[in-house]
Amino acid sequence: MRRARFTFQGAFHHVMNRGHNKNIIFPSNQDKNFFINLIKTKSKLLKIRIITYVIMDNHYHIILQNSSNKLSEFMKQINGIYGTYFRKKYGGCGYVFANRFKSTLIQDNKYLLIAILYTLKNPLRAKIVSDIYNYEYSSINEYFNQNLKIHITDHKFVEDLFQTKNNLITNLNKEIKIKEKNCRMGKVMGNNNFIKNSIKKFNRRKYTRKDREKQRIDERPFDKYKDIIKKFERKENITLKNLNIHSLTGKRIRRKLLKSLREKGGFTYKQINRLTLYRNLKLNSLSILYLNA
Repeated sequence: MRRARFTFQGAFHHVMNRGHNKNIIFPSNQDKNFFINLIKTKSKLLKIRIITYVIMDNHYHIILQNSSNKLSEFMKQINGIYGTYFRKKYGGCGYVFANRFKSTLIQDNKYLLIAILYTLKNPLRAKIVSDIYNYEYSSINEYFNQNLKIHITDHKFVEDLFQTKNNLITNLNKEIKIKEKNCRMGKVMGNNNFIKNSIKKFNRRKYTRKDREKQRIDERPFDKYKDIIKKFERKENITLKNLNIHSLTGKRIRRKLLKSLREKGGFTYKQINRLTLYRNLKLNSLSILYLNA
């Protein structure tokens, strides 16, 4: 049985995953951009605060805050959707990513600064670029950039941490070493008091993972299921109860509804699979259906 993630609402994390058997999973610039857009879309939907990211050829790193307590769902969605996209584009079978994502709980202040710097320096350590600002697939150019209108990260938060661009550059030029501690709950970057307090917060979580799985659909914190259905039927001028899912029109409508449930309701494939319209589909079929919606 998998152990619950060591997290709590508001916790900062360094999360990463790599290709299965260290295989290249972002072969092209288009693939990296697709994944970055996934981070943008899903972080907004699930209200996860992105601090820093970098996408390499065979792995990625993200520094984030579990601001909505939906860290696992966010990671499941970006890995699952990208995995489906990758297999559809390049073929093959089996896992795209190496099992579960890795996660390190981070204390704020100096520990968070170190994690941000370490993440941003990945292209330099890999000797892909000699100037970190020339690497397009990281968040480095989101900070202290008045010309950039659209941000994925909470750039102002990072700018407040470093105060000036010169401070950021100066710190990036220093040698950065990550020191992680292993506690019984998982990996941590922080002092002993932080670990002790984090375990208390983790144990006080209102719901266990099993309880959350059983949570009723109409009790979701996003748009309620009934509201989404009502708006969808009004927009499409249909009654879903009478929908023929075997017709071309019915299949098209079902795809559109799936997209609304995922993006406006934040529902998981397991929850959607319990609905009458989708009970005859397997979970992996739902992800393919969503990708083609």
